[in-house]
Amino acid sequence: MVSDKKNTFPNDFVWGAATASYQIEGAWDEDGKGESIWDRFSHTPGNVDNGDTGDVACDHYHCWRDDVTLMKELGLKAYRFSIAWPRILPNGRGEVNQAGIDFYSQLVDALLDANIEPYVTLYHWDLPQPLQDEGGWPARMIVDAFSEYTDVLSRAFGDRVQNWITLNEPWVSAFVGYRDGRHAPGHTDLSEAVAASHHLLLSHGQAVPIIRSNCLEANVGITLNLTPQEPASPSVADRNLATWIDGYINRWFLDPLVGRGYPHDVVKGFGNAMGSVRPGDLEAIATPIDFLGVNYYTRNIARADDISEKDNAPRRVFRGDEITEMDWEVYPKGIYNLLGRLHFEYAFPSIYITENGAAFRDEIGPDGQVDDPARLSYIKRHLEMIHKAIQIGAPVKGYFAWSLLDNFEWGFGYTKRFGIVYVDYQTQQRIPKSSAKWYQQVINDNAVS
Repeated sequence: MVSDKKNTFPNDFVWGAATASYQIEGAWDEDGKGESIWDRFSHTPGNVDNGDTGDVACDHYHCWRDDVTLMKELGLKAYRFSIAWPRILPNGRGEVNQAGIDFYSQLVDALLDANIEPYVTLYHWDLPQPLQDEGGWPARMIVDAFSEYTDVLSRAFGDRVQNWITLNEPWVSAFVGYRDGRHAPGHTDLSEAVAASHHLLLSHGQAVPIIRSNCLEANVGITLNLTPQEPASPSVADRNLATWIDGYINRWFLDPLVGRGYPHDVVKGFGNAMGSVRPGDLEAIATPIDFLGVNYYTRNIARADDISEKDNAPRRVFRGDEITEMDWEVYPKGIYNLLGRLHFEYAFPSIYITENGAAFRDEIGPDGQVDDPARLSYIKRHLEMIHKAIQIGAPVKGYFAWSLLDNFEWGFGYTKRFGIVYVDYQTQQRIPKSSAKWYQQVINDNAVS
């Protein structure tokens, strides 16, 4: 237990920042890299704001040395990054692209030389397009392909990388990519989305023992985007809606990870879409993990819109006035409530906050600096709530700010800035924002004043 008034964190608390391959690397077709579903999706007119693509992004593929130097100057103790599957296996399986291995190998070595611990995410949404052409995540063949990819990576880097995250936000991959169509590959089919979600979880479950066999000291987990649901009123309709959305976004992934299978209410709601589960699948998915990665940004207030306001109970819960550029409510208490739930209801052995941050409209000032008080305040208040959660017993072991750099924000292109470091996309100049300088002090003090 940690209990002091200065919000001091445990001595071994991990302070880091996070990025994702497609969002920062660029070099989309260099050195043998294959096409990803995000290359195809962003190159298709109408899918991304302003027609933006990740072709260049932050050019991290060429600027990584300077970026590691920047991380060291900021005092980061850890860096969470993802590996681009098509940079390693251009066809998704088969022949390994040595240039891709070499790129990440050099990055890992540079991080270790700078005393920055690498946290590697195997999959952050950039599926090789050839695998999508075979059916993508809705097709069961993807499980074996991911196992092959996992084996290649853990053999190549398992001697130096101990911390592994199998998947980032499988809910987004499955439901935003295959049901809503807002992300690659842009499909709108519920049955595909449900099958994709199952194969993502099964791929995770089969990857965990592969990593452990190739890296004896591996610390293995999965990252979920979790959004607390709050009914807008005490009405049955609002409470039922909050329960349903919680099942759809949160419990659909949490429950099978701890051996409870898929939540019955959501299975019933999906109906005929449930056709991908085979004997032994749920046992594989429930392979014990060392930690859960949590991406938290905001809460959702559930209001049943199929019932008129006059027939529903009067609304009691309203969105606050503080809103980010993503139109998300700033609600720090949500992360405290979430961490308490994960600890007391699911009992994960360890938890890392693998993403937390906010997009605001940042500009370079007359002095050449970037002042971002709203983001600084956002991070500060969430860290205070995380500290409070640790005091009630939640086993939170680290925090990764999202994101280290301004970057390609998926369907929004370059219109949203999440970074604690400003990126001028024309010159690739990096400018640490005031939030980065403040975070540097937090890391140094191991405390939030």
